[in-house]
Amino acid sequence: MATYSYRAVDAQGKKRSGVVEADSARAARQSLRGQNWLPLEIELSGQHESKQWLWLQPSLSIAELSLVTRQLSTLVASGMPLDNCLSAVAEQSEQQKTTKMIMAIRSRILEGYSLAYALGTFPRTFNNLFVATVEAGEQSGHLDTVLERLADYVESQDRLRKSIQLAAVYPTILVVIALGVVSYLLHSVVPKILDVFIVTNQRLPTPTQWLLNVTEFLSQNAGSLLLGLVGLILLHFWWHSSASRTYLRDRVLLRLPLFGKLIRGFNTARFASTLSTLGASGVPLVDAMGIAGHVVVNLPIKQSIEKATQQVREGSTLAAALKETGYFPPMMLHMVSSGEASGELDDMLDRTATNQQKDLEDLIRVIVALIEPLMLVLMGGIILIIVMAVVLPITQMTTGVQ
Repeated sequence: MATYSYRAVDAQGKKRSGVVEADSARAARQSLRGQNWLPLEIELSGQHESKQWLWLQPSLSIAELSLVTRQLSTLVASGMPLDNCLSAVAEQSEQQKTTKMIMAIRSRILEGYSLAYALGTFPRTFNNLFVATVEAGEQSGHLDTVLERLADYVESQDRLRKSIQLAAVYPTILVVIALGVVSYLLHSVVPKILDVFIVTNQRLPTPTQWLLNVTEFLSQNAGSLLLGLVGLILLHFWWHSSASRTYLRDRVLLRLPLFGKLIRGFNTARFASTLSTLGASGVPLVDAMGIAGHVVVNLPIKQSIEKATQQVREGSTLAAALKETGYFPPMMLHMVSSGEASGELDDMLDRTATNQQKDLEDLIRVIVALIEPLMLVLMGGIILIIVMAVVLPITQMTTGVQ
C-alpha cells in the first residue's frame, strides 16, 4: 500500500490537503469521495518534493529532527517493521509538513529503497552526515543504536549553537540601546539646546562645536549614510562570493585574540564529535573524515582537514595527520593518539569533543564577561562627552554673567 498526497474540497467547500494510504491513485480518489470530498489533485507522496528546487523543499527544525530521530530509534528497537515505524512517527507528529515528509520517506521504503536513500531525497533536513550514518547503521544491523546516537549528536550541536547565540544576546542589546540613546540625543535633545547659544552668537567651546558638526553632518547626510550601509551589505555578499576572499577573511579571524581561539575550538569540537559519531556507527575512518570535514565552516581549518584526510588515506595515523594542521589542541591530539593505540578511538574522540565543548562554553563566558563592561564604559563615555559638550557653554555663559 502506497502513500499519496492530495488536495481536495470538503462538503463545506473548504480546501483540504494531506496524505492518504491506498493501493493506487484511483483507490485514493475513491477514499476521498467516500468522505464526501472532491479530489483536486492526487500524487504519489514524494514525487512532488523531488521535483522541487532544493530551497523550496520542506525542512525540519533542530528540535523536530531530534524528536523524529529519537522516536524512530525507539520504534526500530522494538522490532517493528520500518514502514510501520515511519507511519507511527508520522501519526505522532502535530506538524503537517513533518507528516508529509515522513510519509514520503515511507513511500520510498515501500518502493524498495533503503532508508538512507529515502532520507537523502530531503537534503535540507538530512545532510550527508545523517545519511551516511544511517547507511552505516543499516549495513551493520544496528540502525536503532545509530539513530539514538544521531539524536544525541543533533541535540549536542544544538546546545552548543544556542549557547553561542545566548552569549551574543546581551552585548547586542547593549549596542542597540547605546545607538538608540546617542541617536535620540543627537537628533532631538542636543540641537534644541545648542540653538540657544547659536542664536546669541556666543563662541562655542571646542567639544561643543565638534558635537554640533557631527549633528549637522548626520542630519544632512542621512540618505548618503543609508546608501553607504546598503553598499556595505552588498560588498559583504560580494566578498563572500569568492572562496579566495572568504579564505582570507577566515585566516584573519583565526588570528584575533580570544575570538580566534573560539573559532578554532568551535570547528575542531564539531569535527571531533562528528567523527566520533560516524566511527561508532561503523563508517570507515577515511570516509568519516571526509564527511566530518563538511561540518567545519572555517576554510583554512577545512582545507587542512582535507589534507589530513589524504594523509590518513596514504597510511598516516589520525593523530599525526591532525597535528600537521596546527589547529587541534595538544590534549585532543594526545587523546586521539591514545585511542588509536588502545583501539578505542571513537570513545576518545567523544571524550575530547565533550571536554572541548566545555572549554568552549567557559571561553564564551569569559568573552561575554569582557564585552559587557567594555560596552558599558563605551556607552557611558559617549554620553559623558555629549553631556559635557552641552554643559560647557552653559557654564561659560554663567561665568560671563557673573
